[in-house]
Amino acid sequence: MYRTMIGLTALERVHSGRPVAEALAEEAERLGARRVFLVCSHTLNTQTDGIEKVRTALGSKLVGVFDHVRPHVPREDVSAATVAAEKVSPDMLASIGGGSATDLTKILAICLKHGLRTPESMEPYHLVVNADHSVTAPAFEGPDLPVVIAPTTLSGGEFNALSGATDKVSNVKQGYMHPSMTAKAVILDPLLTVHTPEWIWLSTGVRSFDHAFETLGSLGSNDYYDGMAMNAVRLLSQGLPRVKANGADLEARQMCQMGAWCSMVSIVCGLPMGISHAIGHALGGSFNVPHGYTSCVMAPFALEYNRPVNGERQQLISIAFGQPNRPAHVLADEAIRGLGMPRSLTAVGLKEADLGPLAGYTFQDIWCGTNPRPIANPDELVPLLRKAL
Repeated sequence: MYRTMIGLTALERVHSGRPVAEALAEEAERLGARRVFLVCSHTLNTQTDGIEKVRTALGSKLVGVFDHVRPHVPREDVSAATVAAEKVSPDMLASIGGGSATDLTKILAICLKHGLRTPESMEPYHLVVNADHSVTAPAFEGPDLPVVIAPTTLSGGEFNALSGATDKVSNVKQGYMHPSMTAKAVILDPLLTVHTPEWIWLSTGVRSFDHAFETLGSLGSNDYYDGMAMNAVRLLSQGLPRVKANGADLEARQMCQMGAWCSMVSIVCGLPMGISHAIGHALGGSFNVPHGYTSCVMAPFALEYNRPVNGERQQLISIAFGQPNRPAHVLADEAIRGLGMPRSLTAVGLKEADLGPLAGYTFQDIWCGTNPRPIANPDELVPLLRKAL
């Protein structure tokens, strides 16, 4: 028998299968909002009618739109959004787009609360990884603007209080976290996601796979987390190939969204992830590798690396795939290759000379120190990275 404490977030509602414009207008009314500031994908705003439908539904309540969101959220973009939002004094923030739009919006709530208008002013608010791999969370008053998020990818950050932004000075993607950063509501509209490029949808789906893999490989997990993660593997392993075969399959897209939600349960409740996520943060923030591609490359290698210490737990992954007698890392590799995703660091632009710096950046990540197989120093990571090259 084990003892555990599960932390629950302040997320109040999840709308599934409803048009985003309808659900967002309902949330604004429910929250008493009269001045909504929207962060969204530039492509959605300029090349689809998705944001126009939101404009129509919100009417005069929509007081500003910010669509200059770059991957991995450079601090400069957060500052630009802060300056734009301050001019219209919003009483609610909304996000429609991928993981970067989601992260920017949640961090924006902090910046508006504390008047952080420059990248430098954000410095005291991010998580700090200490030399012993403990993490120091700065103390500050949480944001009070409600946030509503409608994701168009499967990275899952809409359910989490943790967000990331990249400091271009240190070239490191840093975490920002406060319980009040949690969205009040999440809107899962599968129809909106048909505009998402296939490679982004599938690769961020693999990112959700990776949430589940590292949950099921964690030595600190429990039956609740395991059950949700196994359901995530089941839903994603069925839904992702169906969407690849037919992008108009809305039922499969909704399965993927539910799988992504299930994959996030352990993380939002406080379970740390491991080396695949740590390397992924470094690949994204320091080498500009797309968010989903990082897990496409590293998840199977991380599973194989950790297998000597958590092989018994990894059997849960194999069971979730419906193939209990085959190794989890092999099944993960087959699933990712079947989606046509990259499977090496070389394929995403890295070279041998990048392995040392990548190991160093990874060692600074909040989840390097919580990997099931302990890692004493950056040099210990180089053989794993070289195998992935």
